Amino acid sequence: MTNKTGVLYVVATPIGNLRDISARAIDTLKDVSRIAAEDTRHSKKLLSHYGIRTPMTALHEHNEAEQSAMLLKLLESGEDLALIADAGTPLISDPGYFLVRTVRAAGIRVVPVPGPSAGIAALSASGLPSDRFVCEGFLPPRQSARRQRLEALRQESRTVLFYESTHRITGCLQDMVAVFGGDREAVIARELTKTFETIQGGTLNELVAWLQADNNQRKGEFVILLHGAPEPDRVEPDARDLQVLKVLLRELPLKQAAGLAAKITGVPKNRLYEKGITLKRDDA
Repeated sequence: MTNKTGVLYVVATPIGNLRDISARAIDTLKDVSRIAAEDTRHSKKLLSHYGIRTPMTALHEHNEAEQSAMLLKLLESGEDLALIADAGTPLISDPGYFLVRTVRAAGIRVVPVPGPSAGIAALSASGLPSDRFVCEGFLPPRQSARRQRLEALRQESRTVLFYESTHRITGCLQDMVAVFGGDREAVIARELTKTFETIQGGTLNELVAWLQADNNQRKGEFVILLHGAPEPDRVEPDARDLQVLKVLLRELPLKQAAGLAAKITGVPKNRLYEKGITLKRDDA
Protein backbone atom coordinates (compact mmCIF):
# COMPACT_ATOMS: atom_id res chain seq x y z
CA MET A 1 0.00 0.00 0.00
CA THR A 2 1.29 3.45 -0.87
CA ASN A 3 1.21 6.49 1.40
CA LYS A 4 0.16 8.64 -1.54
CA THR A 5 -3.56 9.05 -2.05
CA GLY A 6 -5.20 9.03 -5.45
CA VAL A 7 -6.96 11.80 -7.31
CA LEU A 8 -10.65 12.01 -8.23
CA TYR A 9 -11.11 13.50 -11.71
CA VAL A 10 -14.52 15.01 -12.48
CA VAL A 11 -14.73 14.55 -16.25
CA ALA A 12 -17.22 16.22 -18.58
CA THR A 13 -18.45 14.06 -21.46
CA PRO A 14 -20.41 14.86 -24.67
CA ILE A 15 -24.07 15.85 -24.41
CA GLY A 16 -24.83 14.30 -27.80
CA ASN A 17 -22.11 14.61 -30.41
CA LEU A 18 -19.36 12.15 -29.44
CA ARG A 19 -16.71 14.42 -30.96
CA ASP A 20 -17.35 17.01 -28.24
CA ILE A 21 -14.84 15.47 -25.85
CA SER A 22 -11.40 16.83 -25.08
CA ALA A 23 -8.15 14.97 -25.64
CA ARG A 24 -7.44 15.45 -21.93
CA ALA A 25 -10.75 13.80 -21.00
CA ILE A 26 -9.95 10.77 -23.19
CA ASP A 27 -6.46 10.44 -21.71
CA THR A 28 -7.82 10.76 -18.17
CA LEU A 29 -10.48 8.09 -18.69
CA LYS A 30 -7.82 5.75 -20.10
CA ASP A 31 -5.31 6.38 -17.31
CA VAL A 32 -7.45 6.09 -14.17
CA SER A 33 -7.99 2.78 -12.39
CA ARG A 34 -11.78 2.99 -12.38
CA ILE A 35 -14.60 5.17 -13.70
CA ALA A 36 -17.67 5.95 -11.61
CA ALA A 37 -20.49 6.34 -14.15
CA GLU A 38 -24.13 7.32 -13.70
CA ASP A 39 -25.25 4.53 -16.04
CA THR A 40 -22.55 2.06 -17.07
CA ARG A 41 -24.61 0.76 -19.99
CA HIS A 42 -25.00 4.27 -21.40
CA SER A 43 -21.35 5.23 -20.85
CA LYS A 44 -20.10 1.99 -22.42
CA LYS A 45 -20.99 3.39 -25.87
CA LEU A 46 -18.73 6.41 -25.36
CA LEU A 47 -15.87 4.39 -23.92
CA SER A 48 -16.08 1.80 -26.70
CA HIS A 49 -16.06 4.56 -29.32
CA TYR A 50 -12.70 5.80 -28.03
CA GLY A 51 -11.22 2.39 -27.18
CA ILE A 52 -11.31 3.03 -23.43
CA ARG A 53 -11.30 -0.24 -21.48
CA THR A 54 -11.18 1.14 -17.94
CA PRO A 55 -13.48 -0.75 -15.52
CA MET A 56 -16.67 1.08 -14.51
CA THR A 57 -18.71 1.27 -11.32
CA ALA A 58 -22.30 2.51 -11.29
CA LEU A 59 -22.82 5.64 -9.19
CA HIS A 60 -26.36 7.02 -9.21
CA GLU A 61 -28.80 8.72 -6.85
CA HIS A 62 -29.90 5.43 -5.27
CA ASN A 63 -26.46 4.09 -4.34
CA GLU A 64 -24.23 7.16 -4.10
CA ALA A 65 -23.74 7.07 -0.32
CA GLU A 66 -22.79 3.39 -0.32
CA GLN A 67 -20.56 3.58 -3.39
CA SER A 68 -18.83 6.75 -2.16
CA ALA A 69 -17.47 4.87 0.85
CA MET A 70 -16.02 2.19 -1.41
CA LEU A 71 -14.56 4.70 -3.87
CA LEU A 72 -13.02 6.67 -1.02
CA LYS A 73 -11.13 3.57 0.11
CA LEU A 74 -9.75 3.12 -3.39
CA LEU A 75 -8.57 6.73 -3.45
CA GLU A 76 -6.99 6.37 -0.02
CA SER A 77 -5.13 3.30 -1.28
CA GLY A 78 -3.57 5.41 -4.04
CA GLU A 79 -5.83 4.70 -7.02
CA ASP A 80 -6.87 7.52 -9.36
CA LEU A 81 -10.58 7.54 -10.25
CA ALA A 82 -12.82 9.41 -12.67
CA LEU A 83 -16.42 10.51 -12.24
CA ILE A 84 -18.65 10.92 -15.30
CA ALA A 85 -22.37 11.53 -15.84
CA ASP A 86 -24.51 10.18 -18.66
CA ALA A 87 -23.85 13.43 -20.52
CA GLY A 88 -22.22 16.77 -19.83
CA THR A 89 -20.57 17.92 -16.62
CA PRO A 90 -21.13 15.76 -13.52
CA LEU A 91 -23.03 17.22 -10.54
CA ILE A 92 -24.96 19.72 -12.73
CA SER A 93 -28.40 18.14 -12.19
CA ASP A 94 -26.58 14.80 -12.07
CA PRO A 95 -25.23 12.56 -9.26
CA GLY A 96 -21.79 13.12 -7.76
CA TYR A 97 -22.22 15.85 -5.15
CA PHE A 98 -22.08 13.44 -2.20
CA LEU A 99 -18.97 11.73 -3.59
CA VAL A 100 -17.09 14.96 -4.27
CA ARG A 101 -17.98 16.38 -0.87
CA THR A 102 -16.93 13.14 0.85
CA VAL A 103 -13.62 13.01 -1.00
CA ARG A 104 -12.78 16.65 -0.33
CA ALA A 105 -13.69 16.26 3.34
CA ALA A 106 -11.13 13.43 3.51
CA GLY A 107 -8.46 15.79 2.20
CA ILE A 108 -8.14 14.07 -1.17
CA ARG A 109 -7.59 16.11 -4.32
CA VAL A 110 -10.51 16.59 -6.74
CA VAL A 111 -9.57 17.78 -10.24
CA PRO A 112 -12.08 19.04 -12.83
CA VAL A 113 -11.61 18.05 -16.47
CA PRO A 114 -13.96 20.60 -18.04
CA GLY A 115 -16.06 20.22 -21.14
CA PRO A 116 -19.65 20.18 -22.36
CA SER A 117 -22.63 21.36 -20.31
CA ALA A 118 -26.10 21.49 -21.86
CA GLY A 119 -27.12 24.50 -19.78
CA ILE A 120 -24.07 26.59 -20.67
CA ALA A 121 -24.29 25.57 -24.32
CA ALA A 122 -27.93 26.65 -24.44
CA LEU A 123 -27.22 29.93 -22.65
CA SER A 124 -24.38 30.80 -25.02
CA ALA A 125 -26.68 30.55 -28.05
CA SER A 126 -29.92 31.86 -26.53
CA GLY A 127 -29.52 35.59 -26.97
CA LEU A 128 -30.74 36.10 -23.38
CA PRO A 129 -28.65 38.00 -20.79
CA SER A 130 -25.74 35.75 -19.85
CA ASP A 131 -23.73 37.95 -17.47
CA ARG A 132 -25.91 36.88 -14.53
CA PHE A 133 -27.86 33.62 -14.47
CA VAL A 134 -29.05 30.90 -12.10
CA CYS A 135 -29.49 27.17 -12.73
CA GLU A 136 -32.63 25.60 -11.23
CA GLY A 137 -32.13 22.19 -12.84
CA PHE A 138 -35.20 19.96 -13.07
CA LEU A 139 -38.46 21.28 -11.63
CA PRO A 140 -40.67 18.97 -9.50
CA PRO A 141 -42.79 16.57 -11.60
CA ARG A 142 -46.07 17.37 -9.81
CA GLN A 143 -47.82 20.53 -10.97
CA SER A 144 -48.53 21.91 -7.50
CA ALA A 145 -44.91 21.60 -6.39
CA ARG A 146 -43.67 22.86 -9.74
CA ARG A 147 -45.79 26.00 -9.55
CA GLN A 148 -44.69 26.58 -5.98
CA ARG A 149 -41.06 26.52 -7.08
CA LEU A 150 -41.82 28.85 -9.99
CA GLU A 151 -43.65 31.26 -7.68
CA ALA A 152 -40.47 31.54 -5.61
CA LEU A 153 -38.70 32.71 -8.80
CA ARG A 154 -41.29 35.32 -9.78
CA GLN A 155 -39.01 38.27 -8.94
CA GLU A 156 -35.73 36.64 -10.01
CA SER A 157 -33.98 39.18 -12.22
CA ARG A 158 -31.28 36.85 -13.53
CA THR A 159 -31.75 34.55 -16.51
CA VAL A 160 -33.08 31.25 -15.14
CA LEU A 161 -32.00 27.91 -16.59
CA PHE A 162 -34.13 24.76 -16.31
CA TYR A 163 -33.83 21.19 -17.59
CA GLU A 164 -36.96 19.34 -18.68
CA SER A 165 -38.05 16.03 -20.17
CA THR A 166 -40.22 15.08 -23.13
CA HIS A 167 -43.21 14.12 -21.00
CA ARG A 168 -43.34 17.35 -18.99
CA ILE A 169 -42.16 20.04 -21.40
CA THR A 170 -45.63 21.30 -22.40
CA GLY A 171 -47.01 21.28 -18.86
CA CYS A 172 -43.90 23.04 -17.61
CA LEU A 173 -44.25 25.85 -20.18
CA GLN A 174 -47.96 26.23 -19.38
CA ASP A 175 -47.16 26.56 -15.69
CA MET A 176 -44.60 29.23 -16.52
CA VAL A 177 -47.28 31.15 -18.42
CA ALA A 178 -49.55 30.94 -15.36
CA VAL A 179 -46.84 32.20 -13.00
CA PHE A 180 -44.77 34.64 -15.08
CA GLY A 181 -47.31 35.71 -17.69
CA GLY A 182 -47.41 34.80 -21.36
CA ASP A 183 -45.35 37.80 -22.46
CA ARG A 184 -42.15 36.79 -20.60
CA GLU A 185 -39.35 36.07 -23.06
CA ALA A 186 -37.84 32.58 -23.07
CA VAL A 187 -35.83 30.16 -25.20
CA ILE A 188 -36.18 26.40 -25.65
CA ALA A 189 -33.02 24.51 -26.58
CA ARG A 190 -33.78 20.95 -27.67
CA GLU A 191 -31.49 18.00 -28.49
CA LEU A 192 -28.35 20.13 -28.34
CA THR A 193 -25.44 18.92 -30.53
CA LYS A 194 -27.62 16.12 -31.95
CA THR A 195 -29.16 15.66 -35.39
CA PHE A 196 -32.41 17.48 -34.58
CA GLU A 197 -30.94 20.30 -32.52
CA THR A 198 -33.42 23.18 -32.23
CA ILE A 199 -33.11 26.55 -30.47
CA GLN A 200 -36.40 28.44 -30.46
CA GLY A 201 -37.05 31.79 -28.82
CA GLY A 202 -40.17 33.86 -28.22
CA THR A 203 -42.65 34.71 -25.52
CA LEU A 204 -43.91 31.93 -23.28
CA ASN A 205 -47.26 32.05 -25.07
CA GLU A 206 -45.54 31.73 -28.44
CA LEU A 207 -43.42 28.81 -27.26
CA VAL A 208 -46.44 26.92 -25.92
CA ALA A 209 -48.19 27.37 -29.28
CA TRP A 210 -45.03 26.28 -31.11
CA LEU A 211 -44.80 23.07 -29.09
CA GLN A 212 -48.47 22.26 -29.51
CA ALA A 213 -48.28 22.77 -33.28
CA ASP A 214 -45.55 20.18 -33.86
CA ASN A 215 -45.39 16.90 -31.98
CA ASN A 216 -41.78 16.38 -33.05
CA GLN A 217 -40.69 19.47 -31.15
CA ARG A 218 -41.98 17.90 -27.94
CA LYS A 219 -39.49 15.03 -28.18
CA GLY A 220 -35.98 14.90 -26.76
CA GLU A 221 -34.02 16.54 -23.98
CA PHE A 222 -34.72 20.20 -23.23
CA VAL A 223 -33.12 23.24 -21.68
CA ILE A 224 -35.48 26.12 -20.95
CA LEU A 225 -34.02 29.59 -20.48
CA LEU A 226 -36.29 32.21 -18.93
CA HIS A 227 -35.57 35.92 -19.16
CA GLY A 228 -35.29 37.40 -15.69
CA ALA A 229 -37.91 39.70 -14.18
CA PRO A 230 -37.41 43.44 -14.68
CA GLU A 231 -35.36 45.01 -11.90
CA PRO A 232 -37.63 46.93 -9.50
CA ASP A 233 -37.35 50.68 -9.80
CA ARG A 234 -34.74 52.06 -7.46
CA VAL A 235 -36.07 54.58 -4.98
CA GLU A 236 -33.27 55.43 -2.58
CA PRO A 237 -29.86 56.61 -3.85
CA ASP A 238 -26.77 54.79 -2.62
CA ALA A 239 -23.32 56.26 -1.96
CA ARG A 240 -22.32 56.03 -5.62
CA ASP A 241 -25.51 57.80 -6.72
CA LEU A 242 -24.87 60.61 -4.24
CA GLN A 243 -21.31 60.96 -5.51
CA VAL A 244 -22.67 61.42 -9.04
CA LEU A 245 -25.07 64.08 -7.74
CA LYS A 246 -22.28 65.88 -5.86
CA VAL A 247 -20.13 66.09 -8.99
CA LEU A 248 -23.03 67.48 -11.04
CA LEU A 249 -23.95 70.00 -8.36
CA ARG A 250 -20.51 71.56 -8.69
CA GLU A 251 -21.32 72.56 -12.27
CA LEU A 252 -25.11 72.71 -12.55
CA PRO A 253 -28.15 74.18 -10.79
CA LEU A 254 -29.91 71.77 -8.42
CA LYS A 255 -32.89 71.03 -10.67
CA GLN A 256 -30.73 70.32 -13.69
CA ALA A 257 -28.22 68.28 -11.66
CA ALA A 258 -31.01 66.15 -10.15
CA GLY A 259 -32.53 65.51 -13.57
CA LEU A 260 -29.25 64.44 -15.14
CA ALA A 261 -28.32 62.31 -12.12
CA ALA A 262 -31.70 60.55 -12.40
CA LYS A 263 -30.95 59.60 -16.01
CA ILE A 264 -27.50 58.28 -15.04
CA THR A 265 -28.44 56.35 -11.89
CA GLY A 266 -32.07 55.33 -12.39
CA VAL A 267 -33.07 56.89 -9.06
CA PRO A 268 -36.23 59.06 -9.21
CA LYS A 269 -35.53 62.73 -9.85
CA ASN A 270 -37.58 63.92 -6.87
CA ARG A 271 -35.52 61.84 -4.41
CA LEU A 272 -32.29 63.17 -5.87
CA TYR A 273 -33.65 66.70 -5.72
CA GLU A 274 -34.40 66.23 -2.02
CA LYS A 275 -30.93 64.82 -1.39
CA GLY A 276 -29.45 67.71 -3.36
CA ILE A 277 -31.12 70.23 -1.05
CA THR A 278 -29.49 68.50 1.92
CA LEU A 279 -26.09 68.35 0.20
CA LYS A 280 -26.20 72.05 -0.69
CA ARG A 281 -27.24 72.96 2.87
CA ASP A 282 -24.41 70.87 4.33
CA ASP A 283 -21.90 72.53 2.03
CA ALA A 284 -23.12 76.01 2.86
